[in-house]
Amino acid sequence: MDKDGQRRRWGYWWIALCLMMHCDQPVSAQIRYSIPEEVKEGSQVGNIAKDLGLDVSLLEHRRFRIVSGSKDSFFQVNQNNGILYVYKKIDREEICDSNGACLLNLKIVVENPLEVHYVEVEITDVNDHFPSFHEKDVHVEVAENTVKGTRFDLPAARDLDIGLNSIRSYRLRQNDNFDIEVRDGEYGDKSPFLLLQKPLDRESQDKHILTLTAIDGGNPPKSGTLNITVTVLDVNDNFPVCNRDTYTITLKENASPGFTVTFVNATDPDEGANGEVEYAYGRNVQRKVHDVLELDKVTGEIRVKGKIDFEENDIYNLNIKASDKGRPPMNSDCRVIIKIIDVNDNEPEIEVTSLSNIVSEDSKPGTVISLISITDKDSGINGKVVCSLSESVPFELKPYVQQNMYSLVTKENLDREIASHYDITVTATDLGNPALSSSKSLSIEVSDVNDNTPQFPHNALEIYLFENNPPGQSIFSVSATDKDKNENAHITYHIIRGDQTQSDMTLFLNINSETGVIHALKSFDFETVKMFQFHVLASDSGAPSLSSNVTVNVFILDQNDNVPVILYPVSANGSAEGVEEIPRNVNAGHLVTKVRAYDADIGYNGWLLFSLQEVSDHSLFGLDRYTGQIRTLRSFTETDEAQHKLLILVKDNGNVSLSATATVIVKVVEPKEAFAASDVKNTVKDEEENNGTFYLIITLGSVSVLFVISIIVLIVMQCSKSTDYSSKYLQDTNYDGTLCHSIQYRSGDKRYMLVGPRMSIGSTIVPGSNGNTLVIPDHRRRDSGEVRVTVIRNTSSVLVCCFYTILFVFT
Repeated sequence: MDKDGQRRRWGYWWIALCLMMHCDQPVSAQIRYSIPEEVKEGSQVGNIAKDLGLDVSLLEHRRFRIVSGSKDSFFQVNQNNGILYVYKKIDREEICDSNGACLLNLKIVVENPLEVHYVEVEITDVNDHFPSFHEKDVHVEVAENTVKGTRFDLPAARDLDIGLNSIRSYRLRQNDNFDIEVRDGEYGDKSPFLLLQKPLDRESQDKHILTLTAIDGGNPPKSGTLNITVTVLDVNDNFPVCNRDTYTITLKENASPGFTVTFVNATDPDEGANGEVEYAYGRNVQRKVHDVLELDKVTGEIRVKGKIDFEENDIYNLNIKASDKGRPPMNSDCRVIIKIIDVNDNEPEIEVTSLSNIVSEDSKPGTVISLISITDKDSGINGKVVCSLSESVPFELKPYVQQNMYSLVTKENLDREIASHYDITVTATDLGNPALSSSKSLSIEVSDVNDNTPQFPHNALEIYLFENNPPGQSIFSVSATDKDKNENAHITYHIIRGDQTQSDMTLFLNINSETGVIHALKSFDFETVKMFQFHVLASDSGAPSLSSNVTVNVFILDQNDNVPVILYPVSANGSAEGVEEIPRNVNAGHLVTKVRAYDADIGYNGWLLFSLQEVSDHSLFGLDRYTGQIRTLRSFTETDEAQHKLLILVKDNGNVSLSATATVIVKVVEPKEAFAASDVKNTVKDEEENNGTFYLIITLGSVSVLFVISIIVLIVMQCSKSTDYSSKYLQDTNYDGTLCHSIQYRSGDKRYMLVGPRMSIGSTIVPGSNGNTLVIPDHRRRDSGEVRVTVIRNTSSVLVCCFYTILFVFT
């Protein structure tokens, strides 16, 4: 390597080092070396590792290698010392067919971390080829009347070497009639012409044998020869003349076959055959011109014959020979220059390096996934490329220092639960008109991390369970979902235990940790426990594990498992029997007595109805089916018996009705006996009523205090939160126990609440019987015209019902 090459190499090395110090990207600046062609295999080009500042001891570990090049693999790199050496013999003329610099581009890659470096190796020329002519012998016909100074084109010699080693001069062996003239071409080539220095005389000499020698500029120079035979002809003394010395034409590379490029027009003042002009390509026209352009020898039309490609050849220099048909023919040269205009006919090419198709969902924005390089064979603006992602994805392309090179990085945080797979299409579009584009698909998988807690479908779950359930039976199943996958989504269930006391209902529950099925270990009794709640914990199997819990509210539903209890008449020896005495002179409607009963169940299961099963005289006594009151239907006569037995059946309204019976014996006595008996009873009743009045006052006072407290508490609860699960349980707002029920109805402009045993659907209310009726203010709703009783009004109804219940008990 010469001193100039060494200075250039050190200059490139310092530029690369400066760029590496000021760039945090994994791609360094370009390094350039220069070597002559034909060097021996194994010759050292340069120490890349040293020039890049890489640690030689880590080259093999970091997979220091060449990944691509502009041509075949002429070079290899030694991973032990970082030296770039010649792998096989290089012939510059074989790999580079242009007259410019011969450059081989290499891409050097090291990993951990990933770095991409570019190396340019310039192959310099040596003088290893002789000048040569395409033809060994050339015949030239010259008319004897050809004037002095006429030029005749000769085939130019070709030398595969370039620069100083190319053809520098032509030399013609000394003679009296001819000399050589050399014309310089636009690209540094030299075209020889045979110059007539002295008029010819065919009669004295009809042939001239000449030798043309082409000499290159090598040291030592090399040469090649051409034999020229000049035949002297007679007569035709006018040659065709082109209407223009040079035709300059522009042609788009996408011109279709048959397209007319131009017309060459030459004229000859001679007549007849001597004035008829034919056109042909000159000897110096390259062979590829015949493949892409066609010349009409009669009209001089130049048409497109094959495919025009700007990337292969951007200009065509044609020598068109216009010849007449004289003997000898006269000809002249018409020069045609066709400049090819580039069109955007090459799509960009996309190359993806070091693709990692799995990225963790907790990767930070800016994480590099792959490197993408774009190339376009077009030139100018047609070769400028813009790269983009065609989908809306959480990734973006960032340009590198090197032109048309990008890195694919994460743009935002990833979430595998939203998208676990991305098919990304990288689109490269040039700036031509119309623009061309190409695309390449990349498949990226998002790996899971445990970032989602198990989720229940609702914040609170409700179980409605009939009492007397079989122990060990499953009563409910909870299920939670986890958006993660595999172990991160495997869920186990546990019941959160309470204080472990006897009142802790979780002691009587068990849950299957895998399926979430809950079993009850005991039978529940509505009359003992109406509602309880517990919490279920769902945990995944991730590391660390995530969990969440849900509140389960269990509502025990009543079943008709309690028979009615007769409160009056008092039971004795397993049967309820009472004796009532009434005067014979009572009128119809007289209250004989009232049968009182109680049922521990609620709803229809606790709704009691009274009926007469047996009676001695159906026309004498009547029983109210809702209140249990026994009244006379008519006045007694002398013929009526003195004693009557009434058997009363009390039953509830459950699906399987339960019942109890009471017997009332009514004795009809004369008025005097009745008064005497009533005096004794009144004395006892007065004493009892005095005591009862005292207790009643205390009870009413307590109920009033509870009423005020309940209203305050309910107002606070309504303001703080919406109606909870307890409001769902008591769907009948009129219920306040098993003894007292309420029914609302309307009469005219007033609304009433009937307090007492609940009536069945279809029951009628006797007008005027308001003994157990409260008047309720009527409120209208804005949308439907009537507002239902609010929670506070329901509470007041419950308390009023309790009040009447206490009043009923004391009466």
